[in-house]
Amino acid sequence: MEEQLLKYMETMYDAKDLISINDALGLKSAEALRELQDTLNNLVDRYIVFKTKKDKYILLKNCPNLKVGKYQANKKGFGFVLLTKEDDLYISEENANGAIQDDVVLAEVLRKGIKPEGHIIKILKRDLHNLVGEIIETKKGLGIKLDDDKIDLVIKLDKKSLTGCVPGHKVLIKLTTELGRKKYIGEVIKILGHKDDPGTDILSIAYKYGIDPEFSPKTIKELEDLPEEVKESDLLNRVDLTEKVIFTIDGSHTKDIDDAISLEMDGDNYVLGVHIADVSNYVKENTSLGDDAYERATSNYLANTVIPMLPHQLSNGICSLNEGVTRLTMSCVMTINKAGKVIDYNIFESYIKSRKKMTYEAVNDILIRDIVAEGYEPFVEILKKMNELAHILRKEKISRGYIDFDLDEPEIIQDENGKAIDVVRVEREDGEKLIEDFMIAANETVASHIYNMDLPFIYRVHGTPNSDKIDDFTNLLKVLGYSLKTRVIDMNPKTMQNILKELADKPEFTILSSMLLRSMKKAEYSKENIGHFGLASKAYTHFTSPIRRFPDLTVHRLLKKYLVEKDFSMSTIDYLNTNLVLIADHSSEREVAAQNAERDVADMKMAEYMESHVGEIYEGIIDTVTSFGFFVELPNLVEGLVHISTIKGDFYNYVPELLSLIGKSTKKTYRIGDKVTVRCVRASKEAAMIDFELVEEKNGDKK
Repeated sequence: MEEQLLKYMETMYDAKDLISINDALGLKSAEALRELQDTLNNLVDRYIVFKTKKDKYILLKNCPNLKVGKYQANKKGFGFVLLTKEDDLYISEENANGAIQDDVVLAEVLRKGIKPEGHIIKILKRDLHNLVGEIIETKKGLGIKLDDDKIDLVIKLDKKSLTGCVPGHKVLIKLTTELGRKKYIGEVIKILGHKDDPGTDILSIAYKYGIDPEFSPKTIKELEDLPEEVKESDLLNRVDLTEKVIFTIDGSHTKDIDDAISLEMDGDNYVLGVHIADVSNYVKENTSLGDDAYERATSNYLANTVIPMLPHQLSNGICSLNEGVTRLTMSCVMTINKAGKVIDYNIFESYIKSRKKMTYEAVNDILIRDIVAEGYEPFVEILKKMNELAHILRKEKISRGYIDFDLDEPEIIQDENGKAIDVVRVEREDGEKLIEDFMIAANETVASHIYNMDLPFIYRVHGTPNSDKIDDFTNLLKVLGYSLKTRVIDMNPKTMQNILKELADKPEFTILSSMLLRSMKKAEYSKENIGHFGLASKAYTHFTSPIRRFPDLTVHRLLKKYLVEKDFSMSTIDYLNTNLVLIADHSSEREVAAQNAERDVADMKMAEYMESHVGEIYEGIIDTVTSFGFFVELPNLVEGLVHISTIKGDFYNYVPELLSLIGKSTKKTYRIGDKVTVRCVRASKEAAMIDFELVEEKNGDKK
């Protein structure tokens, strides 16, 4: 029935009722009519068919302006409907129609372009599994105040589940019974800690996004059988690289070290070794440990808190490429010529013994400032040779169209109690870029090798930007008074690269480059190789971080299956063709959750930091303009809102096509890229919000 129905509905471009569809299909019996109704209901539940208010049906894909996706709320009031294989849909606060975080919604597209905009027609499914809140005292006893104030629900807590709870506890709850519209009975399933306890604030955000710091009891049990040191039997049939000069370079606080590097010369050619922790030797399929790794899909780095994909016994222990100990690895050794081209390579199982755990800070001192820290003396020359190769590789990538947005990120500095005491802008120097260049080379080499074998694989892909969005971006530039010499008719990586070059000397470059980045599609995981636009790469994968990313672990498993076990059976190929799609989709979804959690923690900690700086004056730049005001970014990347109601001297109107607020009488304009002077007037860690107001000069004019 379903196949017959869908084939007919493919030809329908107007919604039809049940009887009309029944007649068109030539169904005669009451039983067939009931089956048709059940089939339509099932297709509606799967978001394949849309049912109108008048009980008519139409294929969603035949309604190009209707989209189904998951709603992602933003602290600034607006949100996005996340769409698969399409640009996300911007939803203004007034068009959210009551949607809350993670709702599956039906939205109508109102506007296409650099920021496709829509409004939510209907909430199709509400995901209320990860509800976090604070236990409060009410007139009727203990109650719950949800952390997300956009979730407008009345929740009565089951008294038995409140055992051990006191006011101020942050808890995870689940809804058990629906009492009526927006009214539920819920029960406490976990006490996260008191809101004033160090770390509880970050845990609350983690649980909100389904990030559980605790591993299952079965996984903990399996850890008992894991060795603390590499077994002699595991070294069989592996290449011994322990005599090679191999070392690691990471952040000073990094404990989960999954990549090491080596470099030798072969005449004028460079022989670069990238040696990656062989996690697949310990994390097997069809085990609880493997299942937990799949469910998590990624490690989560939330300020100074790490919630790892793998238990510490693995991530910091037997899998981590710690200094001076033997570790199992998968090596990709590449011969690279002076032009930065990989002319030969080998991918194989190996084992290494890292000579030194280096830090980016110490390596950058050597490469940039010619300062050599104690213990680094034997490695100075090889580091400089590596930097020479890194610059060659980067030049080669740039020549083919590699796009380097080089956007800085904030680092939250916390005291021993987890309180934010500073926010600093982190800049990448040669050490960070060197590791990035080497990892990209290895990832491309591995991806190209398997792609050329025409075998099922998991790729990191990045699609070509939508031309409408690029057109909107160039129109925005015209509004700002800039015109591009670069022709954007043929959109390719070189085109995007040239746009960035043209904007490099503009005072709003940081804001504009960020907007250009947002005009591009999201990178994701896929079984299908469409290339990586941002890297200008024909084939790319993630091979280099199996301790903290499940796709990388999957790539290692595939490399062993193909290159070591030589398993090319049809049963294996058929299984992988199905399974890799599930892994790619799930990993992409969990990556988004991790990014959202990281963003929320950063916002919260920035607000916590600014609570101690209320009243202070700062210079900043307008990076977002909305109908209710504009957001100002400070040099350390802290961002706050100047609400439209606080701007004195005129009534201001929002002009979206100009991304500006314009005074009705004075025509005074505030637009993106403008530099302004602001005072912090409010900051709330609980709300993760910072409020600024414009500082006036003595004559009353705004600076």
